[in-house]
Amino acid sequence: MELIFVLVIVAVIALLTIKVVKQSEVYVIERFGKYYQTAQPGLNFIIPFVDKVRAIVSMKQQTMDIPPQGVITKDNVTITIDTVVFYQIIDPVKAVYEIESLQKGIGYIAITTIRDIVGRTDLDSTFSSRDTINTQLRQVLDDATDRWGCKVDRVEIKDIKPPIDIRDAMEKQMNAERTKRAAILEAEGIRQYDITIAEGKKASAILEAEADRESSIRRAQGSRESKILEAEGTADAIKKVADAKAREVELVYTSIMNAKPDDRLVSIKALEALEKISMGPANKVFIPFDTTKALGSLGVASDMLKFK
Repeated sequence: MELIFVLVIVAVIALLTIKVVKQSEVYVIERFGKYYQTAQPGLNFIIPFVDKVRAIVSMKQQTMDIPPQGVITKDNVTITIDTVVFYQIIDPVKAVYEIESLQKGIGYIAITTIRDIVGRTDLDSTFSSRDTINTQLRQVLDDATDRWGCKVDRVEIKDIKPPIDIRDAMEKQMNAERTKRAAILEAEGIRQYDITIAEGKKASAILEAEADRESSIRRAQGSRESKILEAEGTADAIKKVADAKAREVELVYTSIMNAKPDDRLVSIKALEALEKISMGPANKVFIPFDTTKALGSLGVASDMLKFK
């Protein structure tokens, strides 16, 4: 029985002595009510009834929702702002001993800062300047919580709710703006369509005119080349005919010169030519007097030849 009692006492003392600290946590240890040390993650030993765990502090980044707050803007409109703060404890000793409740302190400073910042901004700027408000709020909170061993990493405004009547007016204004933008876009589309059609017609007319001009030029060139070829063909034919006639004359002349013609032969050839001329039924041939003489001489010569 005594052994069991001793084992129980030893187990209790062991539990009070051995402290296993989880990852991302630290234990703030006090000795006789005064800060003694900070136990890091892992296995730690303390003296029972002398050392005491004052607080377990999480070193992870934490989030804290700020309750929705009614804030009056510069233009006297009451809006409700819902905010969330991201913070991390970097000095657990300050976080435990410098302030009674760290989250309450962050919440109070956040509320007062939001009211101050939004109170200097009108309603439209509040909606369009969320990033600016977030940055200013984070800077103020970070500076204020530095002495508490806390670092504010980010502040986000989750929602901004204006009064119902203001929201209805804003929705109507938004619808009007959308209708206006739609009308402008439609008009711009029609204008662009008309411009495109006009430009297309202009380009088509230009191309058609250029095509007609090119066609006319090609027809004119073709006609000119055809006439040139025709003229060249005619000239070539005339030249060939002339060359043939000249060749004929030259051959006749050569033949006659080779025959050594006398006056009688010339007269005979003249008579042969007259015979051909007079062969037509409507032709009348007038023989000059000198020609008759020549014909008489030819007749005498003929008789003499016959007599011989």
